[in-house]
Amino acid sequence: MSTIKGTIFNIQRYSIDDGPGIRSTVFMKGCPLRCLWCSNPESQKPWPEVTHRDSVCNKCGRCIEVCDTKAISLDGQGVHIDRESCAGCGKCVEVCIPEALRFIGREMSVDEVFDELVRDIDYYRDSGGGVTVSGGELLFQPEFTTALLKRCQDAGMHTCIDTTGYGDTAALERMLPHTSLVLFDIKHMDPVKHKELTGHSNELILQNLKLIVSRGVPVVVRVPVIPGVNDSDQGITAIARAVAGLSKSIPVNLLPYHRFGMGKYKMLDQQYKLGELVPPTSEKLEGAKQIFESLGLHCEIVL
Repeated sequence: MSTIKGTIFNIQRYSIDDGPGIRSTVFMKGCPLRCLWCSNPESQKPWPEVTHRDSVCNKCGRCIEVCDTKAISLDGQGVHIDRESCAGCGKCVEVCIPEALRFIGREMSVDEVFDELVRDIDYYRDSGGGVTVSGGELLFQPEFTTALLKRCQDAGMHTCIDTTGYGDTAALERMLPHTSLVLFDIKHMDPVKHKELTGHSNELILQNLKLIVSRGVPVVVRVPVIPGVNDSDQGITAIARAVAGLSKSIPVNLLPYHRFGMGKYKMLDQQYKLGELVPPTSEKLEGAKQIFESLGLHCEIVL
């Protein structure tokens, strides 16, 4: 039995894009990076947050009446939440009849999460699937993640982590014995540019990737392809050379930029900084794929 607790914002069942087979993906809340293209802004802060969907709000004002900190206001543009004043008590969510206000994030124990995951164990076994822990950044909550992976592993489940690689190296090393597969993001090879794009240098990230490879844990490198940000031939070639320098047996997935998460920023009263950026063309993706393949790497475009 494990009473270790973590904060998650979703458990997605029947996932087919987060590792082999049919999987359940546990999304951890909290991430030290602030990638400009992040499609899950609700994953960044490590505590539960209130979101507001204006499209279903009936402007009744009940949330304003129950807010002790006076963090909610209403004008002609709709409901506004002062994030600095919000105490996260949830009273507004409780009285919101159309469910325009919702909590994102909840604290759960390892046992509670495992009890949800184990319900689909037959699907995992029949499809060659398992459990993936993603984020946010799972290294932000290493004790919980390691305990959950071990619990799943002990039950015979294939385990996978989907990580940015930005986290404590010692914590990652303790996690790896309970990990069957690592999905590892590489966003840019230039440490200065990486800091501009995400808020942090990539030095720790690359150090952790080397650790994973040295421990013999299977890894898939995932590269988000962001037009005008990291998709130049020079930038892609730098990533390809770095991966090939570690091992030419490492598969590479190209993840084309998409705008599916834009609406979430408004729900959290945040600004989406990439504006009208559009997804990469098929020609650009194929060109990037050929660069990786020219260095002897297996590369796939994951749509």
